[in-house]
Amino acid sequence: MTAETSQTLDRGLRVLKLLADTDHGLTVTELSHKLGVNRTVVYRLLATLEQHALVRRDLGGRARVGLGVLRLGRQVHPLVREAALPALRSLAEDIGATAHLTLVDGTEALAVAVVEPTWTDYHVAYRAGFRHPLDRGAAGRAILAARQQPLDGPGYTLTHGELEAGASGAAAPLLGVTGVEGSVGVVMLADAVPERVGPRVLDAAREVAEALR
Repeated sequence: MTAETSQTLDRGLRVLKLLADTDHGLTVTELSHKLGVNRTVVYRLLATLEQHALVRRDLGGRARVGLGVLRLGRQVHPLVREAALPALRSLAEDIGATAHLTLVDGTEALAVAVVEPTWTDYHVAYRAGFRHPLDRGAAGRAILAARQQPLDGPGYTLTHGELEAGASGAAAPLLGVTGVEGSVGVVMLADAVPERVGPRVLDAAREVAEALR
């Protein structure tokens, strides 16, 4: 800790991170051991976080992340979208296909940013807000592939006809971005994805990841 930082805020944020990393919650005693502080400090931290709905305690006294975190999370999408747009525009214009940024939302893939090329006669209509299962389509499959460490294959995923008949997709996962799980990709009307598209999508995903760090 430095003179410019708040020890209490630091501890509160560490509590949230610890709770976010467990599915079963943590007791005051467990938090006390992990933080290296006494139980009284933990009680005060939890009480403050509970007032803001960032933490809840179940009947057994185990602390868990509260629903207030979801309200904060909803504000993340616009920030991520803004950071990704330059790389998506470049990708769409370069490939001549609809480019998109997709994030995980529960068990689904959610398109949060979409850029269509300006010079093509036709392209796939793909709208922000479109959802689909993670195990269908290049965007979701790329995210699932990233959960396997290390990544197998070329680093990008290609699909055809999984979400729309006659449409092919290519996507690469966002890597190294804390708290963001997603992918960057393109969708096009084609029987197969041209050879240069996969590596270009991979480069765009790296650009977006760098913008978000």
